[in-house]
Amino acid sequence: MIKRNVGCWQCAMENMVVKEIIEYFSGKSVLITGHTGFKGSWMTYLLWKYGAKVTGYALYPNTHPSLFNDLCLNEKCNSIIGDINDFEALKNVVNQTQPDFIFHMAAQPLVRYSYKKPIETFSTNVMGTANLLEACRQLKKKCCVVCVTTDKVYANNEWEFPYREIDRLGGHDPYSASKAASELVIDSYRKSYFSDSNIFVASARAGNVIGGGDWSEDRLIPDIIRSISANEPIVLRNPNAVRPWQHVLDPIFGYLLLGMNLFENGKEFADSWNFGPKSSESMTVMEVCKIMVQTLGKGKVEIDIVTNKPHEAGLLTLDISKVKQRLGWEPNWSSETAINRTAEWYMGNLQLKEANKLVEQDIQSFLSYESN
Repeated sequence: MIKRNVGCWQCAMENMVVKEIIEYFSGKSVLITGHTGFKGSWMTYLLWKYGAKVTGYALYPNTHPSLFNDLCLNEKCNSIIGDINDFEALKNVVNQTQPDFIFHMAAQPLVRYSYKKPIETFSTNVMGTANLLEACRQLKKKCCVVCVTTDKVYANNEWEFPYREIDRLGGHDPYSASKAASELVIDSYRKSYFSDSNIFVASARAGNVIGGGDWSEDRLIPDIIRSISANEPIVLRNPNAVRPWQHVLDPIFGYLLLGMNLFENGKEFADSWNFGPKSSESMTVMEVCKIMVQTLGKGKVEIDIVTNKPHEAGLLTLDISKVKQRLGWEPNWSSETAINRTAEWYMGNLQLKEANKLVEQDIQSFLSYESN
């Protein structure tokens, strides 16, 4: 365990070797909901690698291939297959695990799927979060909970100003609305049940997270890779849409840093936090696609001319001033670096390199990288 004065947990990322952050979790009991998903798989692997006692609770992976299976994570953690909507099963897992930390990532994470399955989306994202927090009420020990939501929790006015944590919540599509509603659930439990307890709850609102091993439908990077693999044109739905792109390792280290501060300082950090790239680095879908194509050395781009598409936000950026000033966090990799690293991961995958070796390369590169 790293020994520092309590106040030093707020030191800036450039003054804290990122490796120290994950080493802090060595020997800790960590519960990850949604550990079979893209982001959950990265976090599970990282915490396992550095000695945490990881329990995962999630449905079976719903993509083929899946990073969870490719990394053989069922052999590296206590993997429990279950539904976040099954309260009794979830409560039993929380009770049996007695976690020091919970990272809540289980969700229905896709905007366009939410139009097709709104009830599933609301049930999973809203009631699933309520189920987890209700299960935490039985804990007698200290536990820090980081609920991962999204940058799409804000009422999007399509303005050029980055959204701050104090801006109004909202959501046009069922996914965004469900995540905004989950933020209200989190805040309600924090004030109603955990204001004078040893359970500390924060929410983390991350931007568009990319990286190797994401095989979800209707996401830009996986769609690009699938099109290139099939020698088909890359069809873009919203080429001019602006998003806050970041590599998966950056928000994961942010979540861990937030969890550490909750454990060391308690209620002071039981709040909502934006994690994204520097505001000046937000890019359009077309710009991301061009970098991917250039790095991969192949791919032809076409624009989807269908006019009756489901609504998706056109402009979305995040203000990370709060997390930078109070947590000392800022992205280690620029958006362009994140895109290039992601392209290189998939290039290696197409060349049949093992997923664990590709993930290890990114982790080691990230740990040795000097932020610019």
